[in-house]
Amino acid sequence: MAAGSGPLGVLGRLCRVLLFLSQFYILSGGGSLNVEHSPPLAQAIRDPGPTRSFTAVPRAAESTGIPPYVMKCPSNGLCSKLPADCMECRTNFSCVYGKPVTFDCTVKPSVTCVDQNLISQKNFVISMNCRFCWQLPETDYECSNSTSCMTVSCPRQRYTANCTVRDHVHCLGNRTFPKMLYCNWTGGYKWSTALALSITLGGFGADRFYLGQWREGLGKLFSFGGLGIWTLIDVLLIGVGYVGPADGSLYI
Repeated sequence: MAAGSGPLGVLGRLCRVLLFLSQFYILSGGGSLNVEHSPPLAQAIRDPGPTRSFTAVPRAAESTGIPPYVMKCPSNGLCSKLPADCMECRTNFSCVYGKPVTFDCTVKPSVTCVDQNLISQKNFVISMNCRFCWQLPETDYECSNSTSCMTVSCPRQRYTANCTVRDHVHCLGNRTFPKMLYCNWTGGYKWSTALALSITLGGFGADRFYLGQWREGLGKLFSFGGLGIWTLIDVLLIGVGYVGPADGSLYI
């Protein structure tokens, strides 16, 4: 038995040695082969590879290079009918106010126009009355409207509006200018409705409630229209337009 177990013991020890060597080889030498061919995970995360940089290009640069005023200029239209933004004129501020005057004008780049004979031209003459833009009639310009001023007040309130001359109108000076205008806006209240409520249900304050004046409406409601006196006064005041909406707007 001792002689038989000797070779088996040696074989067992040899197997343990081989197992130990194979594990050592895997942990030291064998693993290094994979490390050499594939980068570590941490290194792969830190190295994102080549990056691309993007530069934001303005929208104007992406366009075809056409000036924005060209959208207002009719192609191959009469030069004398072009909007003021489509031409450059040599004006003379020493002209007599209200008198007819002519100016030499040139179309701006990228603008094409023709004369009466349908011949393309760059230089032409326009006729107009000598006056500054702020001296034009109210029909020749558009102004901003204000909803924060009181239209029903004494004296009547004004506000500063920004006005712009219409495209087809020619004038001297700046085409955009400030101007003092009377408050003129509406909140949707009808004068006929307010008067009808004042006549029929004025004793209960319906007219004042309709106009947004709820304090006066409550006063009329609990005093039965001021025993009829307040009702008659309100009919007169609403009839002549002295009493208006609480937001200061005009009737429609």
